[in-house]
Amino acid sequence: MAGYQIAVVVGSLRKDSFNRKLAGALKKLFPADFSFTEVRIDDLPLYNQDDDGNPSPQVTRLQGEIAAAQGVLFVTPEYNRSIPGVLKNAIDHASRPYGKSAWNGKPAGVMGASVGPIGTAMAQQHLRNILAYLNMPTLGQPEVFIHHKEGLYDAAGNLGEASHKFLQDWVDAYVEWVRKHA
Repeated sequence: MAGYQIAVVVGSLRKDSFNRKLAGALKKLFPADFSFTEVRIDDLPLYNQDDDGNPSPQVTRLQGEIAAAQGVLFVTPEYNRSIPGVLKNAIDHASRPYGKSAWNGKPAGVMGASVGPIGTAMAQQHLRNILAYLNMPTLGQPEVFIHHKEGLYDAAGNLGEASHKFLQDWVDAYVEWVRKHA
């Protein structure tokens, strides 16, 4: 049985992030041959092209974790109708220097949770535009816009009944996407 390593990029730094919690609950829905590395993005310097030739150890770590993965799962909040700056900073770092992007060809999944009724629809659309440029085949359907509210999780942090089947269907589609594109 082949194993698939998935890099999980959570676009929030907040300790009690809805999206980190969602990523944790989602991992439980994957088959046993999938494993996960949550990619750390909180310690990256601001991207500066002058540093492309001599990246910091944090940037080298990020690039290595992405390069080692067979797929990438982005779980992000929406800030001001787009992706958080910290996520864009991480994307920029791992895409450089030009022509040596760690993202190239990695099958991607995109989702997010927000207290707003449309979830993270705008942030996801912006992220999908970026991922298309980075040559990341991105699962288009089903889309996942989570309205974070009471009942999304049970007391143990597992997905609640109402969300479980919907998110299991998404996981199943993403698993097949990774197997096809990895």
